[in-house]
Amino acid sequence: MHDELREFAEKLSKIAADNNIKIGSCAEKIDLDECGIIHNCCIDRELIEKIIGCKLNVGKDKNQRKECGCVESVEIGTYNTCKNGCAYCYANYSSKSVETNATKYDPSSPLLCGQVQEDDKITIRKVESLKETQLSIFDM
Repeated sequence: MHDELREFAEKLSKIAADNNIKIGSCAEKIDLDECGIIHNCCIDRELIEKIIGCKLNVGKDKNQRKECGCVESVEIGTYNTCKNGCAYCYANYSSKSVETNATKYDPSSPLLCGQVQEDDKITIRKVESLKETQLSIFDM
């Protein structure tokens, strides 16, 4: 199985390199670095730190698989609401629901899709900044 996966990874990596595309794996036990496929993550601490220009004091997401590299986060999306139609997307599993939900979009609503209803429960979440305020000699 590992040999098959490695052979497939090498072919995939070659196609990606020929098209100037970088690829990464998600929560895989197998190390594919030598095939040119790095371990990747959806909620990537290093990428977020690069984008916002500071270090973060955040840990690994304990609710994910052991191999997952994602850091803790809060999901703000809703299933079956994106109209992009990506074939690989796990968040849209019903195109009929996407069509129905798209009719509920309201830019003035505080919700991603729809309006707050009378029987909705709203919970105020206490949030704290995860920005690392202590400088390190390695940041200089």
